[in-house]
Amino acid sequence: MVIDINSSFMHSNIRSYVIEELKDHSTSIMISGSFDPRLPKILQEATTTSPIPTSTFTSENDTLCGELMILNYGHIEKLVIGAILSLITLLTIAGNCLVVISVCFVKKLRQPSNYLIVSLALADLSVAIAVMPFVSVTDLIGGEWIFGHVFCNVFIAMDVMCCTASIMTLCVISIDRYLGITRPLTYPVRQNGRCMAKMILCVWLLSASITLPPLFGWAQNVNDDKVCLISQDFGYTIYSTAVAFYIPMSVMLFMYYRIFKAAKRSAAKHKFTGLPRPEESDGMISANGNVKIHKESEECTNLSKLLRNDRKNISIFKREQKAATTLGIIVGAFTVCWLPFFILSTARPFICGTECSCIPLWLERTFLWLGYANSLINPFIYAFFNRDLRTTYRNLLQCRYRNINRKLSAAGMHEALKLAERPDHAFRTRRQSRENFRSIT
Repeated sequence: MVIDINSSFMHSNIRSYVIEELKDHSTSIMISGSFDPRLPKILQEATTTSPIPTSTFTSENDTLCGELMILNYGHIEKLVIGAILSLITLLTIAGNCLVVISVCFVKKLRQPSNYLIVSLALADLSVAIAVMPFVSVTDLIGGEWIFGHVFCNVFIAMDVMCCTASIMTLCVISIDRYLGITRPLTYPVRQNGRCMAKMILCVWLLSASITLPPLFGWAQNVNDDKVCLISQDFGYTIYSTAVAFYIPMSVMLFMYYRIFKAAKRSAAKHKFTGLPRPEESDGMISANGNVKIHKESEECTNLSKLLRNDRKNISIFKREQKAATTLGIIVGAFTVCWLPFFILSTARPFICGTECSCIPLWLERTFLWLGYANSLINPFIYAFFNRDLRTTYRNLLQCRYRNINRKLSAAGMHEALKLAERPDHAFRTRRQSRENFRSIT
């Protein structure tokens, strides 16, 4: 923050101090019997109300701004911080590389819906490769920027674009999941590779729209010998935080709410549907005690319809439940990781001004690395809820590269056979209960 030296209060204090010192000095000179003819001129210049040049104070303030951003760590603290930051960076690179390799080289995973996951992994991988190492080095030396003026602008551009692309891809994934659940018949037809490519292109172009303004003069980054900080211009701060975080977060929360409601309705329907009870379907007991048994063929037909409907309802219910759970964890992790950082980024210009940051460096870095941690956990969230990804991860980590496609196909066939056997098992159970009921009556 630049100090206003021209303010009346500070100027009057400086003038009063100079006058008093000069008066004391002149008194001592007169007592000693000597007089300097330059003294009246000095007094006149001191008492004038002309503004004091501020360039010296401004440069000193810039240095002070840089000094306030520097922290001093001991050797043990540097080792601990370096180990933690290196571990986060390496795990982020490894996890997102697994996602890209899995989707690109495993045939079963090469689906249009997974293209968004690849885009997310590439954005997170870019954060880990192009951003995290420089932030780690800067943090290890106490927060001082040592990579120069030019690279400061390049670094900020990469940081903003990659993080924004990651956040907006999560937003698009939530919309994709919502449409896949609410429009299961029409949306998969439109969900092709070209459509996904257009969506991914829009995400990266919109991310670039936030990155480019400081490079073309709208809002200059805070860039001096020791500090590299994104522009603190009020308008740019509101625009960038709204587009990069607040709007995507609102969309994600709304999509999760809609999917949660759909899953809740499906659960309510599933709760009251199912196979009829034996006493309702096997027959009716008349007044004279005779049991009227329905025809076997009619029973089998009705039971088969019920089983088919029940299997369909169970499949829809499980799909909606899984989508709601997955998206809920993704939205929750995203909010926990990025919300503190963006609240701080939005409030900082209004608290500290547009020339510097008065927020403690340790607090800024903690919230920043918490946001970066979202790039670390995204691959593991998807692997936890996607069995094919999880199986591919395991095979790749165990160096079992051969026959991965065959193993996934066999696993899918096995699961399909299990689903096909469930209605037969239910039918046999139902038939056995009907026979037991007949023997009792």
